Amino acid sequence: MRLNRREFLAGSAALALSAGAGHAQQRRLFDSHCHIIDHRFPIVANQGYTPPNFPLADYLAQVKPLGVVAGAVVSGSFQANDQTYLVDALGKLGAGWVGVTQIPNDYPDAEIKKLGAIGVRAVRFNILRGRIDDVDEIVALATRCHSVAGWHSELYVDAAALKPHVAKLSKLPQIAIDHLGMTEEGVPVLLDLVAAGCKVKATGFGRTKADVPKTLEKIAQKNPNALVFGTDIPSTRAPRPFMPSDIDLVEKVLGPELAKRTFWDNPVALYRVKI
Repeated sequence: MRLNRREFLAGSAALALSAGAGHAQQRRLFDSHCHIIDHRFPIVANQGYTPPNFPLADYLAQVKPLGVVAGAVVSGSFQANDQTYLVDALGKLGAGWVGVTQIPNDYPDAEIKKLGAIGVRAVRFNILRGRIDDVDEIVALATRCHSVAGWHSELYVDAAALKPHVAKLSKLPQIAIDHLGMTEEGVPVLLDLVAAGCKVKATGFGRTKADVPKTLEKIAQKNPNALVFGTDIPSTRAPRPFMPSDIDLVEKVLGPELAKRTFWDNPVALYRVKI
């Protein structure tokens, strides 16, 4: 299914006509990208930055009024390869919540299986914040994690840097790119990856340098199942943190049907959540 601009505008008009009091409360959102920063567990300064404490209770207080009822807790660079905070958070969140973790290249298969059993669904490569792997190492670990536990792989990276590697990455079972690929220069590469089945996180609107509305529209036109929404709360180091109006922007650009896919259907399928 591919949509032309007229169909996008029609969807936006329909949304405007249907919007009314209490519309936000009717949303059901899967937050595909959030961070829990609990200083009871190991925190590692990254590039001179140590994030403030942001425990689970603070996160839930922010997102429940938005309609978030499920989501994915994502390990940040400042958590390195620690799993203890994630085990704790997923144990408290329960059904509908999953994890995205970071592990070293030699992490044992048995430990990957253990994490999969508690709800971890993906391995993350935080290239933008200093993880140094060549593409063959990324492909090897991504392939092993998928084989062992069915995990997909998530890349935090300027998508423009992936241009020489589209062919190799496209052969992986499933990848997702964070924050709309981060730059305007990366959008063409992102679209090539989307054409090969890549998912893209509609997150970090205040940290990406891409044109957010145009990029959302281009991705959805290429593949309406590609976009997955997330808040990126607490938006550590972002020039502009998440705002509830980011949700409204997704609806205005995509229209109600595609927005629903982005808010719920697409991420639920990606993270293999049964609700």
